[in-house]
Amino acid sequence: MTEFRSIDAATGAPSGPVLAVDGVAQVEAACAAADAAFDAYRATDRHARAAFLEAIADEILAIGDDLIVAACRESGLPRARLEGERGRTMGQLRLFAQVLRDGAWQGIRIDPAMPDRAPLPRPDLRMRMIPVGPVAVFGASNFPLAFSTAGGDTASALAAGCPVVVKGHPAHPETGALVAAAIARAVAACGLPAGVFGHLVGPSQELGAALVRDPRIAAVGFTGSRAGGLALAALAASRPVPIPVYAEMSSINPVLLMPAALQARGAALGTAFAGSLTMGAGQFCTNPGLLLAIEGEGLDAFVAAAAEAVAQAPAQVMLTAGIGAAYRDGVADLAAASGVTQLAAGAPGEATSCGAALFQTTAAAFLANPALAHEVFGASSLLVRCADEAELLTVLRGLEGQLTATLHLDEADGDLAARVLPVLERKVGRILANGWPTGVEVCHAMVHGGPYPATTDPRSTSVGSLAIERFLRPVCYQNIAPALLPPELRDDARGDGAPRLIDGVLRLA
Repeated sequence: MTEFRSIDAATGAPSGPVLAVDGVAQVEAACAAADAAFDAYRATDRHARAAFLEAIADEILAIGDDLIVAACRESGLPRARLEGERGRTMGQLRLFAQVLRDGAWQGIRIDPAMPDRAPLPRPDLRMRMIPVGPVAVFGASNFPLAFSTAGGDTASALAAGCPVVVKGHPAHPETGALVAAAIARAVAACGLPAGVFGHLVGPSQELGAALVRDPRIAAVGFTGSRAGGLALAALAASRPVPIPVYAEMSSINPVLLMPAALQARGAALGTAFAGSLTMGAGQFCTNPGLLLAIEGEGLDAFVAAAAEAVAQAPAQVMLTAGIGAAYRDGVADLAAASGVTQLAAGAPGEATSCGAALFQTTAAAFLANPALAHEVFGASSLLVRCADEAELLTVLRGLEGQLTATLHLDEADGDLAARVLPVLERKVGRILANGWPTGVEVCHAMVHGGPYPATTDPRSTSVGSLAIERFLRPVCYQNIAPALLPPELRDDARGDGAPRLIDGVLRLA
């Protein structure tokens, strides 16, 4: 295949411009350009890099309505959602511009020489964080803007000083091409080497594999399926020089419905849950795919309200035909599983759309069948009814790693919540109270990560300012002459406000 077109998600028909398919030669050229640009780009002043990120945001906005129209057609997502996602994409870029100017990401630590220390003198030791090298980023199917070409992985890698080569998602190639052109315009306007950003287009898995195998790539950012993330991680580990893969993969995001909260507002929680479940056809990595509760009258009220709301939910367009087919298969598997009862089904979908589904089972049946804990990507959720607290804790301890866990609780649930929290801390990256996991704030304290299989590295996050640390590594300079030190490590570095940890005391330069 030498060219292809995107698919209109709502109709299933080819749409948009005909695009040339990139191959191994284009991978080679993009990686060579990124490697050639690395030293010049990593040496840029942090304020200049911040201005570059802001220029990308401005260029994305300048695309105008063409970007929203293309993304709507290619993803089937509604205009309002995509306009919000465009804002989030620009907000991420501007957040990392702020992070760069603040300077704390440099991690500067200085232990001055102590020549008179006994029994041995201490050498002069200074440390800073530097970028790891060119980064490969894979666009995500469910966020054509915020997790794709100029998404969080790209923004954080560029902020770190790493050139980026993006493998555009084949479900939204026109959207990706528009954003890639905007980034290229920002690169040129800021006088940076063209290799700071590269964009590869094509539907084949071989294209992504060639990118990960290229010896000039130093790290990988990925959002997608567990199978896809593990395949890339295996490729990266098998290289002569292995590299890290930061993959966000599979999560069912358990929601714990505490007894007092259910007793007080079970019906209202049921209705609110259905709204979170069906948002965006359930195609969020934080979708509430698992409900856990202890038997009681409040739970019955929750089930009645949730089932009614799910039954009334209209079918929604799925991102791709493949995602729709996988969702239908997952729902069918749940419906056929031993000990599982279907509580509600939304309006049946057509060729390109799917309806919501709600199931229930017992804790014993859930524990006996590990497949019940597998993610069904879409608006499907499973309620596990537990006999008591001991059964609830047993289910929690047996769960895989997750992106989120949610507690719905009232004051009377405090003691139970205190016993549950230490278990959740071992299982998830973000714990919410009295909310719903769909919706990830882009800020400094956010963690969008978690233990395997939520991610391949539980120490990292793909959202928030901490995401920059994935693409940095520490370097220590021992007894290096001041003239040879990086400017930010010199004693006379003054006035730019970057924090420095000097002999254990945090100071401003």
